[in-house]
Amino acid sequence: MLDGYCASLCAGVAGRDSAALDEVEVSKRGTWQEYLPYLAFGTALVATLGSLYYSEIVGFIPCTLCWYQRILMYPLILITLVGILTRDERLPYYVLPLSAIGLGFSIYHYLIQLGVIEHTGVCAVGVPCNARYVNYFGFVTIPFMAGTAFAIITVSMALAWRASTQDLEAGLA
Repeated sequence: MLDGYCASLCAGVAGRDSAALDEVEVSKRGTWQEYLPYLAFGTALVATLGSLYYSEIVGFIPCTLCWYQRILMYPLILITLVGILTRDERLPYYVLPLSAIGLGFSIYHYLIQLGVIEHTGVCAVGVPCNARYVNYFGFVTIPFMAGTAFAIITVSMALAWRASTQDLEAGLA
């Protein structure tokens, strides 16, 4: 298979077959595109297990904004898994709304913890949203970790969506 790529690339570079370069580009794009749902699934799984570890094993009580982020993260495991198993090309359409909204909640929560945004009424009951159970390296808190997970999922699904729309526009899908 690698020999075919090299032969196509050499023929394309030599000017004999310009379509050979397009074939190599499409096959490479298809290769990395296939792994993006796995990246989203793995990230959602690790984030969910991490949140369960902090609440169920360590004993940290989640605040209201933490619950909102959990509500948006937990279903992503099942959605991405089903999308992977069924090879659903529309997977980004299902995942992006949840991950983008979750990213918004995480950023908002992190800004509350940093003191950039005033502590709001949404966190008036129970655990305050500006509480920092963990603070690794002086800036990595639980909302920061959740935001990183949502960002990875959002970017990976946005790239998958972009690649699939480019394939459709090129008539290759």
